[in-house]
Amino acid sequence: MSEAVVSIRNLNKKYKTGLQALKDVSLDIYRGEIFGLLGPNGAGKTTMINIVAGLTRRTSGQITVFGKDVDREYRFTRSKIGLVQQELSFDPFLSVEETLRTQGGYFGLTNTGPRIEEILKSLSLLDKKKASGRTLSGGMKRRVMIAKALVHDPEIVFLDEPTAGVDVQLRENLWTLVRRMQEMGKTIILTTHYLEEAEALANRIAIINKGSIVLVEEKEKLLADHGARLHDIYRKYVQDEVPV
Repeated sequence: MSEAVVSIRNLNKKYKTGLQALKDVSLDIYRGEIFGLLGPNGAGKTTMINIVAGLTRRTSGQITVFGKDVDREYRFTRSKIGLVQQELSFDPFLSVEETLRTQGGYFGLTNTGPRIEEILKSLSLLDKKKASGRTLSGGMKRRVMIAKALVHDPEIVFLDEPTAGVDVQLRENLWTLVRRMQEMGKTIILTTHYLEEAEALANRIAIINKGSIVLVEEKEKLLADHGARLHDIYRKYVQDEVPV
């Protein structure tokens, strides 16, 4: 087994309202894998990602990225992570290039021109470099969000429902990009409602339900042991909602 780049031990998150979003979650994510995190709405997927990325405080538990605690060594751990959130968040009046330069500045980067060109080319956005965010289609805005996450060349990339609401062609293009990132040695954590997406891309799969991890297994072993499609396996562990 390769190195665990993200280690989560006994993670709990309880909000002031009394909602227990995460319950004693323990998980290792290994270098170079595509890790599929599945679960219904409200299961805790986004909460867990945001805690690892340092955007949300944990109630208890331990989280390390490359062996460093995500709270005590925030600058180090955050520099290793690229996060593509579900919500589209960038200034609609800035050009795509300006958006990426600004994002790079948050990580102390200055000479980002070549890196930006490379990313925009890989995402088929090079011809939109000077376009303002407000003029872009929904699919292009989604790609800008991915570009923002990649501008500082992170080793770990969190993709939180990256293909939600995009057309079939863009979804296939994003799948190709995810595979290419893995070939470059990056570790990908993918949350998705599309079970065929996880089945096509993931090396390992976890299912989270009501704040608890109920299954973690290598995809090929999971499918072989159960003799079923991922859709049927998911149904066994999550009764209240079955994604498409």
